[in-house]
Amino acid sequence: MLALLAIAVLLKAAWFSRLGLGQDRELVDFDAFYIVAKLVWHGTVEQAYQFAKLIVIQREASGGHDSFMPWTYPPQFSLLLAPFALIPVGIAYLLFTASTLALYLAVLRRIAGSRFVLVLIILFPTIGITLACGQNSFLTAALIGLVCLFFEERPAVAGVALGLMIIKPHLAIAFAVYAILRRSWVVVFTAGAVVLASSVICTALFGVQIWTALLQSVRDSSAFLEQGYYPLYRMISIYAALRTAGLSASGSFVGQVAVAVLALGVVLIAVYRKMPVRESLGLTAIVSVCISPYAYDYDFLIFGIGLALLLPALLANAREWERGIIYILPIPIGALGYMRATQMAASHKDPQWLDVLSIGGFAILPLIALIVGILLLRSSSSETIQSVPAQGPLARI
Repeated sequence: MLALLAIAVLLKAAWFSRLGLGQDRELVDFDAFYIVAKLVWHGTVEQAYQFAKLIVIQREASGGHDSFMPWTYPPQFSLLLAPFALIPVGIAYLLFTASTLALYLAVLRRIAGSRFVLVLIILFPTIGITLACGQNSFLTAALIGLVCLFFEERPAVAGVALGLMIIKPHLAIAFAVYAILRRSWVVVFTAGAVVLASSVICTALFGVQIWTALLQSVRDSSAFLEQGYYPLYRMISIYAALRTAGLSASGSFVGQVAVAVLALGVVLIAVYRKMPVRESLGLTAIVSVCISPYAYDYDFLIFGIGLALLLPALLANAREWERGIIYILPIPIGALGYMRATQMAASHKDPQWLDVLSIGGFAILPLIALIVGILLLRSSSSETIQSVPAQGPLARI
């Protein structure tokens, strides 16, 4: 499986380089990353947040294709991407994807221990999505994994990792709440310091106006989301699920708020019941993808971190058929996302049957509900964890 991933990265790097493949193609996520990295060096990164200008830049880069990818990332991510503009796009993709994939796999292996292969099989299609579009979810999922690994023993390291999640802050909300509820002030203040320091650096490099541009792009993208301009069928939020099922934007948003409250309620209950840290962190990880309406199929890798943490407890408490559902259901979620991602990368054909419903949005809720029910409604004690050896820093919590 690791060999297949290595081959896939190399082939995709050739695709980005247009070496016999991808000669006439739509832009995908890493193309957008590369464009913004170039804007950083040109001193015009604020244009990335001005959609009227960005759409022209992307159309020129794609050779006339009309697809458009709005830019709503905080300037910290733009700064992180800047060095990749100094090398050709294919090599940039290779370095970015290979390094973040290696980091994610290393963190996942540290958490999963002897069950690494099982988790890798479950997540394999979702890994394929990220490789197909060159997204940053290997990096964000690895950062969440580092928060979990070092939360107890090295809270400063966990705080740095949590602070670096400023590149996708909506996926870190549950962990910020968890750290506050646990009164882990080293984690909280270190994360805040990282956010503050990086914001000061970005302000010094890009100017104060970069924040005004960011806020405007967030407002514009919110309007786009409400009007259904985003590929909702690739999202895994309840908002996307309800919206693609025909519910109004306001009704779908109410559903999203309800699910977000329930997700944060799970974090609160896990802390209040003083569950073993491995279990409470795992629950926080799996519900973290339910908070925001803006969660894509590739963000499901964070769920994999939570699943790896929870496997010992699930093996001890879940029935065989329940474990079967937990192992199997993530695979079609990732597989459908992979097919959609590759289709979008190949051309801009009219939507097909799989481009209608947010299947992942409908599937992820019962999956998470099943896991939460097993761990919260059945007895869960420290003896559960002690009965199954763990590895790494989590071995002692």
